[in-house]
Amino acid sequence: MNGAFYIAATGIDAQQRALDIAANNIANINTSGFKRSSLQFSDLLMPESDEGAMLVHEAHPIGVAPSESLQIWDQGSLRQTGDSMNLAVDGEGLIEMIGPGGRALLWRGGTIKVNADGYLAAGDGTLFRAMISVPQDATELRIAQDGTVTALVSGDDSEVKLGQLDLLVARDKSNLRQVGSGYYEAGDDSELIAVTPGEEQAGRLVQGALEGANVQLSDEMVSLLLVQRAYSANAQVLQAGDQIMSIINNLRH
Repeated sequence: MNGAFYIAATGIDAQQRALDIAANNIANINTSGFKRSSLQFSDLLMPESDEGAMLVHEAHPIGVAPSESLQIWDQGSLRQTGDSMNLAVDGEGLIEMIGPGGRALLWRGGTIKVNADGYLAAGDGTLFRAMISVPQDATELRIAQDGTVTALVSGDDSEVKLGQLDLLVARDKSNLRQVGSGYYEAGDDSELIAVTPGEEQAGRLVQGALEGANVQLSDEMVSLLLVQRAYSANAQVLQAGDQIMSIINNLRH
C-alpha cells in the first residue's frame, strides 16, 4: 500500500482524537472542579523488513499515533457564591465519595445537599464516604476548613459536631481518570493517602465557594484551529497519494 495513505490515515485519526479532547474541555468549561485534558503524540515506527524489500534495514517513522491523554491538575479559580451548600477544595486534595454499587469515586467539590435519608451528599445524590448524618431539625450546616462538619439545631444555640471530612492525596495523579459528572476514579496502582484538610499539600475545604474548571476558552480555540490545520494537511497528503496511485494505474494501461 502507498505509504502516504497510511501516514495520512494515522494523522487524521490522531487529530480526530485531539479534536474530541478539545471539544470535551470546552463542553465542561462550566463544570465545577473539571480538569482539562491534553493529548500527546508519538511516532509510529516501520518494522525492519525481513524480506529485503526495504533498502534500509532499520525502523523509520511512518506516521503518528495518540499516545496518552494527560489530565492537567492546575487549580481552578475559586468563586465565592455565599451559598452554604457549595463546597470547594483549595489545594490538591480529593473528597472520597460512594458511587453506584459501592464504587469509590473522588470529587473536587460542587453543590451539596442532604438527601432523603438525612445524609450529606453531592447535588446528584452521590454520598460522601464519611457518611455524615444531618439531624432533621438542623437549621444551619457548617463545614470548617479542616473538614469538621457541624450544625446548628433548632432550640439549641451550641454547635453539634456531625463528623469529619478528610481529603485524599494521590502520589501520582496520572493514575486518576475522569468518569464524568466531575468525578474521578483511581487506578489499581494508585497510592492514595488520607489526610486532614490543611495538612501536607491537601489544601483546605472552602464552604460557600465553587472551583471553576481550569479550562481557558482562548487556549482551547487555538488548539481547535491547530487541529483543523493539521487535519487539513493530512487530508491533502491522502489526496496527493490518491492522485499518484491514479497516475501509476494509468501508466500500467
